[in-house]
Amino acid sequence: MTTATDNLNVIAQDPMPTPEEIKAKVPMTPGAAEAVVQGRRTLEAILDGRDPRVFVVVGPCSIHDAVAGLDYARRLKDLAVELEDSLYIVMRVYFEKPRTSTGWKGYINDPYMDDSFRITEGMEKARAFLMAVNELGLPAATEALDPIAPQYYGDLIAWTAIGARTAESQTHREMASGLSSPVGFKNSTDGGLDAAINGIISAANPHSFLGINGHGVTSVIRTRGNRYGHVVLRGGGGRPNYDTVSVSLAEKALAKAKLPANIVVDCSHANSWKNPDYQPLVMRDATHQIREGNRSIVGLMVESFIESGNQAIPTDLTQLKYGCSVTDACVGWDTTAKMLHDARQVLREVLPTRSRSA
Repeated sequence: MTTATDNLNVIAQDPMPTPEEIKAKVPMTPGAAEAVVQGRRTLEAILDGRDPRVFVVVGPCSIHDAVAGLDYARRLKDLAVELEDSLYIVMRVYFEKPRTSTGWKGYINDPYMDDSFRITEGMEKARAFLMAVNELGLPAATEALDPIAPQYYGDLIAWTAIGARTAESQTHREMASGLSSPVGFKNSTDGGLDAAINGIISAANPHSFLGINGHGVTSVIRTRGNRYGHVVLRGGGGRPNYDTVSVSLAEKALAKAKLPANIVVDCSHANSWKNPDYQPLVMRDATHQIREGNRSIVGLMVESFIESGNQAIPTDLTQLKYGCSVTDACVGWDTTAKMLHDARQVLREVLPTRSRSA
């Protein structure tokens, strides 16, 4: 009887290895575990106001080539050590891409970029990539899109974003309440803050919801709540929101909601009109706000890769340009290094005396 009513548009249900099976293939190493724990503790200290530094989530819009991604990670690690007195650098490692309509959904969903959708291999490759980044001593950040995926690699993530399109999703708020990392909620695509602020409040509370456990068994997941939620300003509604007025309005909205004044400025997306050439200007504005006395800006985000710009995915993948984004356009490596050096130059004198109460 159910064949007439069930799965009418489903053509296959391919078994997926459990999280524990994937973790057994790519097991946690002591070095990676140390990087994750240290990364989370440092970010928590920054959000609590105990560490005066500014954290910077910087890296490709999306990971599509593990070789180029690790090349970038090694460069970023060297820069992180050089600038660690003022900036705490976290690599942006995004595997899942939300699509407005259609398009490549990311490294996990389609690791070979040929519509073969070998998700099992994509998940294993994603975990292996995160392991390699963390073994460099570089903490990793990602966007949580699929509610099941964190069971597979969430133990390797130091910072998580909830995107502008999912910040008001109950599923993602529940998921965020159980994540082990601090979580940044982006403002809505129309520029509104309500969804992000309500998301922070919701995620700070306990939840019970359906999910899977490490053995792949459908379970009722019960969480304690995540107290390290914060807002990410990414612009929207046809205008940026990193300027002093927008930041002040965000501070007032957080205070009204009785939330800590913790704000991350995304230098990309609507804040730069998706033009990477404007990302340095956004970062300069945000760091100068801190120099002039701002106490709420705790982090920055930059979309950056080895080569500037972006490229379409060609039919012949051998024609892909090395180290160039296949999703949003990024600033190149030289510009990235200059942006971060300039930020440190502005911040290094003021951070030791910066007084912040979270």
